[in-house]
Amino acid sequence: MNTPPSGRRVVVTGVGMITALGHNACDNWTELIHGRSGIRRITLFDPSAYESQVAGEVPDFDPAKYMDRKEARRADRVTQLAFVAADEALKQARYDPSDNGTNMAVIVGTAIGGITTLMAEYDTLLAKGPGRVSPFLMPMMLSDMTSGQLSIKLGAKGVNYALISACASGADSIGEAANIIRRGDADIALAGGTEAAITPICMAGFSAAKALTTRNDDPARASRPFDRARDGFVMAEGAGLLVLESEEHAIGRGATILAELAGYGATSDAFHITQPAEDGSGAARAMQKALAEARLQADDIDYMNAHGTSTPMNDKLETLAIKKVFGEYAYELPVSSTKSMTGHLLGAAGAVEAGICVLALQHQAIPPTANYETPDPECDLDYVPNMARSAQLEAVMTNSLGFGGHNASLIFRKYRPLS
Repeated sequence: MNTPPSGRRVVVTGVGMITALGHNACDNWTELIHGRSGIRRITLFDPSAYESQVAGEVPDFDPAKYMDRKEARRADRVTQLAFVAADEALKQARYDPSDNGTNMAVIVGTAIGGITTLMAEYDTLLAKGPGRVSPFLMPMMLSDMTSGQLSIKLGAKGVNYALISACASGADSIGEAANIIRRGDADIALAGGTEAAITPICMAGFSAAKALTTRNDDPARASRPFDRARDGFVMAEGAGLLVLESEEHAIGRGATILAELAGYGATSDAFHITQPAEDGSGAARAMQKALAEARLQADDIDYMNAHGTSTPMNDKLETLAIKKVFGEYAYELPVSSTKSMTGHLLGAAGAVEAGICVLALQHQAIPPTANYETPDPECDLDYVPNMARSAQLEAVMTNSLGFGGHNASLIFRKYRPLS
């Protein structure tokens, strides 16, 4: 196995996630592998007047179980969710940042940030006037505040920022954290994404853009990527965070290495504010860049976790992009979309799906695309319909595509020490 061009291999030592399927990675994996959906009718507000009334809400979430009550009151839901994923990832990695926080980076992306707090305080402004707006509005709503609050909580004094690239934010955050480690600006990083945008304004806005499903009568079957009857994505919330380290740092402290982050590619369509490039070229170039960085050939990839949003346009063009990169091998490559069960976590999606890729390598299994019933002639690959399958996995790829033309691809592979 070749050393990456920069000379430093980046490995994964911790995975944390919270989604509609569960509050930890183990519960999420169990639900995914059994093809069970976390999509339900919205309960965070009354959705009766909305075109789309279903979402992937995190069930039974009490932030006080994971944070000090005072701390929780001063954090938006988007930050509260990230604290859960961070705690799990760091515990699995068995890393205490207080030992040497100066070499730890925290990079947490989000598409929308603290929208729950913003809208609540806007209601206060209208009802009671400007003097009653909370002094915590700004630090709670700012998109960088999750990474900032995690850094403060952990004593992590290295590189610290939020990366925003719409629905590619989580994947880009992981990729850029790996770059920070490779260039020597950190030895270890907590990286990923978080989102809590199941709010009236976000549901109304995405509905106005005709992006959301209207399959309200059957929530569990509403997200159906690559299926001919797909009609839009299902909004979801949650967080996914990985602990990344340089190989030497992980070995030096005796950490268990779960996988290697072998490749990252990012591109722009430079085409349209919401639609992907019509020929799939932007997504294809991101995949090609990731393969090049990993020094792998297309047929070295054993599984693709697709962006697969369940929108008519995305799924068709992502399929086209996969064919551009993988050629005839595209028809042999297992491709699945776990958004069929989690819903679309926007800025957290890529990070959660990166974690799922690590779990797939660990368990040597591929989660299915749920609700795949009617083939679409323009989506004609192996989408692992409805049932998980065992597989020999050495290298896996995940794609994340976002409004604004953002494309990101990550490659994880089984960790093998250099001989």
